[in-house]
Amino acid sequence: MQYLCLIYDDEKLIDNLPPAERGAFFGEYGAFTKDIKASGHFVGGDALQPVATATTVRIRDGKVTTTDGPFAETREQLGGYYLIEAKDLDEALKIAARIPSARYGSIEVRPIMVFTNM
Repeated sequence: MQYLCLIYDDEKLIDNLPPAERGAFFGEYGAFTKDIKASGHFVGGDALQPVATATTVRIRDGKVTTTDGPFAETREQLGGYYLIEAKDLDEALKIAARIPSARYGSIEVRPIMVFTNM
């Protein structure tokens, strides 16, 4: 079964880490990614550009509007994701707990919905 691990961090907190600590943090991401690729759990994943680059699109009363930034102002921002293969939710949660950002932010784990009639 596939699960999407959405990575939420406080961008400012990560940006303000001392350079050596920030380098070590991103090094942990490289090691984690290498490990889940080797174990066969990795399906895909990417980091996202900073939240300042986001644009939100809405249609209300037939009118399209765009707004700079994310949909909602929050303390944590969506910074990236991993799409993983796991036998069940318990295994997916164990993998998500190893994502380095779990120490600074949060990881939302959601099963992928499979549509059989498409």
